Amino acid sequence: MSYIGKWKFHSIGTVDDETYERVWLNGEEYMNSPMPYIDETDEKSVADEMKERKKTVGMLLEVCEDGNLYVLMPLPEGVSKEEIEAAVEAGVIKVRDGMMTDDPFIWEERDGELWVKMGRTDDFMQFSGDDEFLTMVTTRFERLQ
Repeated sequence: MSYIGKWKFHSIGTVDDETYERVWLNGEEYMNSPMPYIDETDEKSVADEMKERKKTVGMLLEVCEDGNLYVLMPLPEGVSKEEIEAAVEAGVIKVRDGMMTDDPFIWEERDGELWVKMGRTDDFMQFSGDDEFLTMVTTRFERLQ
């Protein structure tokens, strides 16, 4: 299987409170799911969490032939083109294909599996994949057609 190409968010894995088994939430389910790790009476915390969830649901992975893997996130809502250009100029963010990104990760294929160098160490992490999905930790992606 070739991992080359773009992969869009499909679902996020969480543990069911009753069965303790992994369940996959699609974007809408994830956006509407409880937030047990924040104070849901704090409007700012809820708004910040919703911004993060929107970024996650809008995320793409781009696996390039040159061995680079980009995590692409939607640009924040309400930010002007000028503000984005200033952030790029200042080195705060990078933009690729109209989406926000950072330095790419290095990837390699080992025995048909995708391995990605995470962080500044030499440690690689295995992403699980098949013809349908590519899973990075708890986030599942599907090939963008």
